[in-house]
Amino acid sequence: MSPSSVTSTSSFISSSDDDSLKGKSVSLGVGENEGSAYRAIEITPNDTVIETEDRHRLPGVPLCEARKLNALRSKKEEEREGKHGLLSSSPRMDETSPHVVIDAAKGKIKRTAGIGGEEDETHTNIERAPASTNPLFPPLPVYGPATPLRRLQCMFFRVTSGALSLSFLGVIVAGSIAKSIPVFVSNAIKNLKGVDPDASRPFNEIEKERAEKRRLEEAVWRSQKKNSLDTLGEAEIGGRGAMNRQRTGGKDKLLCDVGYYARRVGLELEEFQVETEDGFLIDLQHIFDPDDPPYYPGEVGEGGARVGRKKYPVLLMHGLLQSSGSFCVNDEDSLAFYLCKSGYDVWLGNNRCGFNPSHTVLKYSDPRMWAWNIRQMGILDLPAFINHILARTHFKKLGLVCHSQGTTQTFVALAKQQRPDIGEKITVFCALAPAVYAGPLIDKFYFKFMKIIPPSMFRIVFGIHAFIPFMLTMHSTVPASIYGALGYRVFWFLFGWSDRLWDRGLRSRFFQFAPVYVSSETLRWWLGGFARHRCILSTHTEEEEAALEEAEEEQKRQSALANGERPNDDRGDEHSPAPSASSSSSSVGGGAWYDSRCPPIALWIAGNDDLVDGARLLRRFDKGKEPDVRLVHRSVIEEYEHLDVIWAMDAVEKVFKGVKEVIWECAEEDVKGRVVVPKGCSP
Repeated sequence: MSPSSVTSTSSFISSSDDDSLKGKSVSLGVGENEGSAYRAIEITPNDTVIETEDRHRLPGVPLCEARKLNALRSKKEEEREGKHGLLSSSPRMDETSPHVVIDAAKGKIKRTAGIGGEEDETHTNIERAPASTNPLFPPLPVYGPATPLRRLQCMFFRVTSGALSLSFLGVIVAGSIAKSIPVFVSNAIKNLKGVDPDASRPFNEIEKERAEKRRLEEAVWRSQKKNSLDTLGEAEIGGRGAMNRQRTGGKDKLLCDVGYYARRVGLELEEFQVETEDGFLIDLQHIFDPDDPPYYPGEVGEGGARVGRKKYPVLLMHGLLQSSGSFCVNDEDSLAFYLCKSGYDVWLGNNRCGFNPSHTVLKYSDPRMWAWNIRQMGILDLPAFINHILARTHFKKLGLVCHSQGTTQTFVALAKQQRPDIGEKITVFCALAPAVYAGPLIDKFYFKFMKIIPPSMFRIVFGIHAFIPFMLTMHSTVPASIYGALGYRVFWFLFGWSDRLWDRGLRSRFFQFAPVYVSSETLRWWLGGFARHRCILSTHTEEEEAALEEAEEEQKRQSALANGERPNDDRGDEHSPAPSASSSSSSVGGGAWYDSRCPPIALWIAGNDDLVDGARLLRRFDKGKEPDVRLVHRSVIEEYEHLDVIWAMDAVEKVFKGVKEVIWECAEEDVKGRVVVPKGCSP
């Protein structure tokens, strides 16, 4: 049984020749409730989604298949118009928002403005689709109807990947345990000698103070049996005061529950399910202060009184294999809680599948449920979150804060060839540990091995569904304390991250929110295309050419210095602003990834990060490679590793305060006078 047979592009059109299109139904179905395909809807010039006759959405198909589908639809509509008059239909999704319908038979795009709006027609580029595929984003596998053979092939992949990926996971766990043994032995010897093994930790004394404070709060909670710590002085309880009283306390239960940790610091959480344009149901969480909730127009309290104060919305997006909980695990010093208590309206996005894979039509076992990667997170998930938040809060723009993979999906989505229009809804993009260029860690032998595996073998080993789903089984069965400790050891073994700057007393909590369900295709992209090209938006060849140009420029600069001349140096230092568009050459702008729709960008780069190379991204901006990008903040924290930008004990001072200030500085001036001024910011 060839693996390529199930992963090759299979037609969704049941008819195979033009004559047979007439009057035929277009079948998509692997499920009984899917109905028939109705039309292909354009999301970007290279991406479509399928709308069924019952107005459900499904992941898109290649442009050639979209053309066939819409050609059939046009013929059927023309026949029905001739017999019964004009056929009218309305979109299933939010009818007040514009969308694009591809009519390949007529070669035009109709942009529907919504109820009461007008339509304008422009020529579509669907017939002029590129002949070659972008090597950075090769086509995803397309799975056809659920025939008996197709089900057998899918079962084959599930069996092989179940055994082989479990073996792979076992090797990783065994390796992490073996690597930990010398550390345990060394610490045991120090303890026998009466030496504190943690004496060299930078925040050792502060960790002890925080541990004592948590112990005291647990004791008070148990003895008082009420949701307040008011009976103790502020100095004793860490200065919570009357506002933000604990609503849940006692010993940490190590739960995978953002709401639980929000209540421990006096906040609350509400959750929403947002539907993407391809039918995925993704989780959006809202953190708010019940004593000072945000005000939304149209919401009133008892007696018609206005509820809360208007606050500026901020969306946080998490990293690879993580969830929104990564922003909520450090008590008061969690990024989400810090921004909320500073006066922002904080929203947390969770990319597709997460802990609870959900789709309007597709089931977990359907391979189409997992045919996505970083592009779909960027061009589909991110806009869904942004549009929902703006519709709910009645703002035109929001602040966006992303970590690691969250920055990747945003940088991809904002690119000129992807979905740059979302940049017009973002006041500032704060990128923490931006994952645009690969770091030296990608050259480790186990990552090199994953890089050279051909796609067919990768799918045999890791399947065509979720990536090593057994990790989620462990998450639900292994005791939380053991799972947290093991999770840290595995990440430490794979990525070399240490906990030297974290509050070790909370470390097991940090790993309760990872890993989540992620598609095997996503990991194949990270370990394949990204690892091979070492960049998310440029191929390895393009980067080599750019490096050669930089070397030539440096040689000219050194030659000028040797001759006593002043070189034309545009490199910029660490704290200098990026070159403006006017100072950049047109030749440089020609290779730019972004256009004028890109929002202002702020960077917080971990200087000791081997996973990604943030300094290289900074150099790209300094060299003027992105003349339309306005870099409003840069910070290189030399001692930080990849996760320290959100988990370090001094991250509030080195990262969070800057994020808070940059968001406020970039907010629209006409909005600042109508919202709460964040603490520590100027009106």
